[in-house]
Amino acid sequence: MKGSAVNHTYGSAPSGIMEAPEVVLADATLFSKRALRLRELVQQVPALDEFLEFMARLSQAQHQVLSEREPAWRPAPDAFDAALLHGMPPLGHRALRRDMDWQADLLAILDALELHVGERQRPLLKALREMSADERDALAEDVLEARPGSETTRGLMPLAAAALQVSWLRLVLALPKPPAKPGEEARALCPCCGSLPVASVIHNDRQRSGVRYLHCSLCATEWHLERVKCSGCNSGKLAYLTLDDEQGKPFLPVQAEACSDCHSYLKLAQRELHGRADPVADDLASLALDLLLAEQGEYERSGYNPLLIFGD
Repeated sequence: MKGSAVNHTYGSAPSGIMEAPEVVLADATLFSKRALRLRELVQQVPALDEFLEFMARLSQAQHQVLSEREPAWRPAPDAFDAALLHGMPPLGHRALRRDMDWQADLLAILDALELHVGERQRPLLKALREMSADERDALAEDVLEARPGSETTRGLMPLAAAALQVSWLRLVLALPKPPAKPGEEARALCPCCGSLPVASVIHNDRQRSGVRYLHCSLCATEWHLERVKCSGCNSGKLAYLTLDDEQGKPFLPVQAEACSDCHSYLKLAQRELHGRADPVADDLASLALDLLLAEQGEYERSGYNPLLIFGD
């Protein structure tokens, strides 16, 4: 495969954009749909087949724990009313991290994975089980603050992140309504939990056809951002880099939206090209695009995928 940069000029906004919701909450099928997409990508990207297969099993374990486990703590029904009323992120991770029953979700995920992982992953499961609660909390803090962690903990962080995603999605499902879209000064942070986006996605369903949303790396909330606009600095000076196959066609329904002003890039998953394209799964499968951009040295990744922890 090879990379190519293409400048695109988009026309007027798709019809119906005014009716598209500003903020969309994830539903309980998120992890099962992601697991399905990852299994498709195993066949498409043989160079990453073992990695993507493990991620598919991890996503399926997330779905199982979300569906079957009752947490020890749940917020009161009106706990987030004030935040919703005043336009604050109702599920802010800094405020809630000590209340969350995420470690029990982690242990349940490890149980679900136990019979379905290879020898390469077993030491990771063992290390997490043997950690103290305080050590696991320190791991979670690195994930939530988008820090790279240490050389010894970096490989454990995606599993901790998977548990945190389950815990926060469970809270999302309990919200009475979506929060308001963030203001201009915070447009690159999730309006629900305050986390960074993993990527953006252009939808193909009837209500949101052709509309672009940022996708939260923690709680999977999506919020609208105009197309052809940098999520970091609001610039419109963008180029789009794709991975092409031998026939010169896009290898995956993913582009890197690269800004020449702030020199950052964010992945863009295009459901117009593949209806099941997933911001997290397709980001993982398109690692070659990150490597290509890293080699060029002009752009830095702005999206944060906690299932793929990059070092310094």
